[in-house]
Amino acid sequence: MQNNMKRNIGAFALTMTGVGSIIGSGWLFGAWKAAKIAGPAAIYAWIIGTILILFIGLSFAELGGMFPEAGGMVRYGQFSHGSLVGYLSGWANWIAIVSVIPVEAEASAQYISSWPFAWAHTLYNGKELSTAGLLISAFLIIVYFFLNYFTVSLFARVNTVITIFKFIIPACVIIGLIVTSFNSHNFTQYGGFMPNGWSGVLTAVSISGIVFAFNGFQSPINMAGEAKNPNRNVPLAVVLSILLAGVIYVLLQITFTGGVTPSMAKHGWANINLNSPFADLAMAWGLNWLVILLFADAVVSPSGTGVTYTATTARMIYGMNQNGYFPGIFGRVNKKSGIPRPAMWFNLVVSFIFLYLFRGWGQLSSIISIATLISYMTGPISVMVFRRHREYIKSPLKIKGMPIIAPLGFIASAMIFYWGAWPLTGKVTLIIIIGLPIYFYYQYKNNFEGFKKDFKAGIWFIIFLIWMIFISYIGSEKFGGLNIIPFGWDFLVIAVSAIIFYIWGVRSGWVTDALKRGNEQNHESVVENK
Repeated sequence: MQNNMKRNIGAFALTMTGVGSIIGSGWLFGAWKAAKIAGPAAIYAWIIGTILILFIGLSFAELGGMFPEAGGMVRYGQFSHGSLVGYLSGWANWIAIVSVIPVEAEASAQYISSWPFAWAHTLYNGKELSTAGLLISAFLIIVYFFLNYFTVSLFARVNTVITIFKFIIPACVIIGLIVTSFNSHNFTQYGGFMPNGWSGVLTAVSISGIVFAFNGFQSPINMAGEAKNPNRNVPLAVVLSILLAGVIYVLLQITFTGGVTPSMAKHGWANINLNSPFADLAMAWGLNWLVILLFADAVVSPSGTGVTYTATTARMIYGMNQNGYFPGIFGRVNKKSGIPRPAMWFNLVVSFIFLYLFRGWGQLSSIISIATLISYMTGPISVMVFRRHREYIKSPLKIKGMPIIAPLGFIASAMIFYWGAWPLTGKVTLIIIIGLPIYFYYQYKNNFEGFKKDFKAGIWFIIFLIWMIFISYIGSEKFGGLNIIPFGWDFLVIAVSAIIFYIWGVRSGWVTDALKRGNEQNHESVVENK
């Protein structure tokens, strides 16, 4: 199928796409939720999360340079192992990312509920959005849709402006609260610096919104099909977006911890309940100018991420169609705009379904994080499979240290998955497995003869997911398990087993037909658009 996508996005705009995706509703809620789980030690959670996501992101950065594919995140497993791994990782990734669109709209509505108007207070009851709140969220989703519908350049310009604004507002929050209300005693009072120990810190990495926030590093990869000089710009955008966002989030966590009032924290960090965390802090300290900025940013920051994810999820559906698991209509790209419009319409419908089913920011963030981690697991393995078959890869990109970075990235994804705690780990994995009937239908329809080979190449992934669920179930009680494997020893078991499955996964990779076709098409596309 002819690729009508145009390579119009430069390095700066691509980096802004990544940062714009990362700095969304996560910064408005993440520091508060992490503090509830880990107390002041949530600072460690953000640092650990940044480092671990960087290991994972570097693997995908090299993949993005190798294959500047639209919707690349859902295609690498297909290229390295065939249909089974490609489908499972792509399905998990799409589930996680498409649900972010309504979540960001809900985040805006939830923050708007703190505006000083009677009608605003009716939007959110502390647990879920009202009908009026849902209607505002639906309107925002439609805005995201049309900002992406016409041209890629319009999306890039709007996203760059919004992202610059995203830097300004967090900077104002950090400076404003630290200068006027910072209390260093908050780091040692109310249960001490680490009230829930290291298990609290590690659980915060997984489910407090940290992994959810950093999901945005995928956006430059999924937009790689429209990037100028993708071999250089895609990896650069991924690394810079993770590091820039990591610095911002650590500073925001320090600011939030130091800015909490005694009345908020007197019953312990776990009992701090805020609808609009930073806005509530600003109001408590009488910083009216900051409250106004935050009320405005309550729409801008989540909407910027919503706009970006509307773009990237359309490319993911396009990529899954190219893998052979969605109807042909979703592979159509508008010749004039270079945008996969049928895929956008499909995601719009799915977004409304998620909006109806999950009516608050907190209801989906943990599920999104665990689902995304499942899709992350294939990246470090795929990149090393391709290194074994460099003769089929025309890309000159090779990130130094990848033989060490890749296994560390795989171990990191397994660890963060485990930290998500039982039974959430089991429930989310079940959601992923529910998608298998779609795979079997298209496999039977399109490539029944190749099923045996693809199944053999992908069986390691299914067994690994089952193994991780089992370890989560019998693991430390600190992560919801039966404590058959106590705290500390569980980390050792996961690390050793992850290395074993990593080796198995790399050795299971082969030179698939999808790899040959994808590499040839991408090479031609890059040459044509230079």
